Amino acid sequence: MEKIVRFSTTIAPKLLDQFDEILEEKGYANRSEGIRDLIRNFIVASEWEHEGGEAIGSLTLLYDHDVRGVSDKLVELQHSHHANILSSMHVHLDEHNCLEVLVIKGEATEIQHISDALIAARGVKHGKLVMSSAGKGLG
Repeated sequence: MEKIVRFSTTIAPKLLDQFDEILEEKGYANRSEGIRDLIRNFIVASEWEHEGGEAIGSLTLLYDHDVRGVSDKLVELQHSHHANILSSMHVHLDEHNCLEVLVIKGEATEIQHISDALIAARGVKHGKLVMSSAGKGLG
């Protein structure tokens, strides 16, 4: 088991009250859990800023499948990056709209480039990339 380190910090009471309210809303057991998550998010953001490391992204796309050629274009782009796209899920939301969720692995700039191309495809109404870490450096 990894050794746990205790540390203290100084914080304005109002800021701490706001933090505690959010922790309670989100169901955190204690402040330590919330602070650990904040630190992990900070580390993941830093990993994305430094090129060369392996990263993971999940890309959500909402598109109108009635737009001519959109499905073919999205499949073509995904196949051209088959080594990076680990998984995809397709959901029919209604008679016109589809949702696709892709898991993309590679260097941060590579993931961003692939995501930008998919989001920019004609017929895509909305796209959002959520960046994460491959988890190797997170405690």
